Amino acid sequence: MSISDDFHVYDTTLRDGAQQEGLALSVADKIAIAQHLDDLGVGFIEGGWPGAVPKDTEFFERARTELNLRNATFAAFGATRKPGVAAADDPQVAALRDSGAGVVTLVAKSHDAHVERALRTTLDENLRMVADTVRHLRENGQRVFLDTEHFFDGYRANRAYALEVVRVAAEAGADVVALCDTNGGTLPRELQDVVRDVLESTGARLGIHCHNDAGCAVANSIAAVEAGVTHVQGTINGYGERTGNADLLAIVANLELKRSMKLLPEGNLAESFRIAHAIAEVTNVPPSNRAPYVGLSAFAHKAGLHASAIKVDPDLYQHTDPALVGNDMRMLVSEMAGRASIELKGRELGFDLSNDRDLVGRVADRVKDLESRGYTFEAADASFWLLLTEEVDGKRPSFFDVESWRVITESRADGEAVSESTVKLVAGGEREIVTGEGNGPVNALDHALRTAIERAYPAVHKFELVDYKVRILDQGHGTDAVIRVLIETADGEGSWVTVGVGHNIVEASWGALVDGFTFGLLRHKEVAR
Repeated sequence: MSISDDFHVYDTTLRDGAQQEGLALSVADKIAIAQHLDDLGVGFIEGGWPGAVPKDTEFFERARTELNLRNATFAAFGATRKPGVAAADDPQVAALRDSGAGVVTLVAKSHDAHVERALRTTLDENLRMVADTVRHLRENGQRVFLDTEHFFDGYRANRAYALEVVRVAAEAGADVVALCDTNGGTLPRELQDVVRDVLESTGARLGIHCHNDAGCAVANSIAAVEAGVTHVQGTINGYGERTGNADLLAIVANLELKRSMKLLPEGNLAESFRIAHAIAEVTNVPPSNRAPYVGLSAFAHKAGLHASAIKVDPDLYQHTDPALVGNDMRMLVSEMAGRASIELKGRELGFDLSNDRDLVGRVADRVKDLESRGYTFEAADASFWLLLTEEVDGKRPSFFDVESWRVITESRADGEAVSESTVKLVAGGEREIVTGEGNGPVNALDHALRTAIERAYPAVHKFELVDYKVRILDQGHGTDAVIRVLIETADGEGSWVTVGVGHNIVEASWGALVDGFTFGLLRHKEVAR
C-alpha cells in the first residue's frame, strides 16, 4: 500500500548515487536496486536521465515491463529546455515526456552566476525556461518536481532571484520545488532559516536535497523537515559524488523513530538493514560498518563498562531498539572486555556463564592474553566459540590429529607460480597423506586439508573459503612482523570467521583454516573427539 502524498520519501540512488567514484551500475543492477527500493516502500525512485544517458533510456524501457512497483513511482530526471528553444521542440524534454515515467524531476539553475556563466543566458530567459518546461510536461499529463541546483549558494548571492525561480516554478505547476545544497557546505541553522524564508515568501511546496561535504547532509535534511518541507531526497547508504548524498535510511529512521512521522508502509522500517546490505551487494560498495542504524557496528558494544550496564538494561547504552531497523545488538570480545562482556557474548553464542564466575574470569584473562599476542575476537566469533567450548568442556573440539604440513611454491618456466602443499594427519582412525595444489599457499593448504578429511567427514564438500584478510601488526619489524589472518568460510547456509596469528603468514593462515573447518564440522553436527 502506498504512503500518503502528504510527505514524499524520494530516492535518487540510481541517478545521483551512481555518480559516486568507483560505482558503476548496469541496467540489470538498476532494475535490481529499484525492486529493493520499492520493497522498502519509498514513494519515488529517480531512475536516471533518459535521452541524455543511453543506459538510463534503456532502464526506463525495461522497467515498464520488468518491474511491477507496489509502493513507488518512477521519476525521470532531466534539465529545463535549452535557451531560445521551445520546450515542445527540445529533444531532451521530449525524452522526458516519452519516458513513461509518471513524474519528471527537472533540474534548474537558481544561482544567478550559474545562469550567466554556465548556461550563458540571461536571468529572465532562465525563468522562461523553467516556466515553459514545467507547463509543457504538465500539459502532457506528467507530474513535475523541480530541483533548484545550488539554491543555498544562490540565495546568499542574490536572494530575490533565487526566490523568483521558486515562485515561477510553483506558478507554472511544479508540485514540489526542492532546494538543493549542491555543494554541501550549508550548516543546519542557516539552512533552516533559509527554508522558513522561502516558505513564507513563496508559499510553494518545498523539498530538500542535501550533499554531505560538511558532514551535515542528514542533519540538514531533518532541519529542513522541521522547518516545513514535505519532500526529502537522499540515497541508500549515502552514495553520491564527493562525500556523498544524505543517507535516506538515516533520515527516514530519525523521522520515524525520533519524530513519530509515518513515512514507510507499516513494518517496512525493519527492512532497512536488509535492504541497505542487499543494495550494497549489487553496487559492490558496502555500507560503512559505522553507518547509523544499518552499519554492522551501529549497535556493537566493546567496553566492559558498557556491557555491565547492558546486562542490566540494553536501553542504557542504545539510543533505540536495533530490531526496529532490522539490525541487532552485538557484544564484541576484546582486551577491553570485562566479565559482563564475556557473559553477554557467551549468551549470544549459546553459553550460560551466569553462575560460574571463575570460568568467566578465566575466559576474560585468556582473551586479554591472546589479544596481547595479536589475536582479535571482535570479528572472529567462531574462534571465540571454540575458545569458550574449550574452557567449558576442558578440551578443544577436534576432528583430526595433524602430524605435519608443508607448502612449496614453484615458479615455472612460463612465469606462473604454483603452490603445492602436503598434509599428514589422522582422521576417523585413518592416517592420510595428501598433496594439494593451488594458486597460492593458503589455497593449496585448503585443498589438501579438505581432501585429507573428506572420507571421514563428507560435510567438508560444502565448505568454501569466501574471504581472506591479512594484517601486519607490528610493521616496524618488517618481514619478521606478527601477522593476523581472518578467514571467512561458508557452507551455503551461513558463514563464520576464524582467526590465526603467527610470524609466518602461512602459519597464521593454517591456524585460521583449521579453526574454520573445526567450527564448520560442529555446525554440521559431526561428533568431535
